[in-house]
Amino acid sequence: MKQPLDIRHNVDRHRFEAVVEGQLAHADYRLDDGVLWLFHTEVPRPIGGRGIAAELVKAALAHARESGFRVQPACSYVRRYMRQHPETHSLLATGERS
Repeated sequence: MKQPLDIRHNVDRHRFEAVVEGQLAHADYRLDDGVLWLFHTEVPRPIGGRGIAAELVKAALAHARESGFRVQPACSYVRRYMRQHPETHSLLATGERS
């Protein structure tokens, strides 16, 4: 069984992060007037291909939903993730299309 990813919301660094096998993966954001701009995801190559980026984005989107924020997917990975997950479309900031 796959062990759950331990994702931490690092408020000071404005990102969601996880350490896997000593490698830091993260999804960075900025908050502007109730809009969570997800602008960068990074997973080091040695731990890539395991769905880590998806889990980080999922955590960020859950945080947005719980906090009442809209989401601006300013990162190509986040845009693709949201396109593939229609249940996230209600979070899109005004004017953003999946």
